[in-house]
Amino acid sequence: MGAHRRRCDWCDSGTPIVRDMDPVNPDYQYWCEECARALIIKGDPIETYRELEGEPIYGRLLDEHCTLKRFYSFVAA
Repeated sequence: MGAHRRRCDWCDSGTPIVRDMDPVNPDYQYWCEECARALIIKGDPIETYRELEGEPIYGRLLDEHCTLKRFYSFVAA
């Protein structure tokens, strides 16, 4: 199934923008922008990820909302 037909694993309604490449729970790998933002704000950002839309949407969310100074890994397709 392509990313354009897939839904966010958390809310089951949004279109995923990011995939968690090292998920704690494999049932939650694909995240829409709103749910991904909520993870960052909550303090539980995705650390190893792949952008799905070809734009660094998740990377920008990290820059805007992440106060933790950790290293994040972008995984190329």
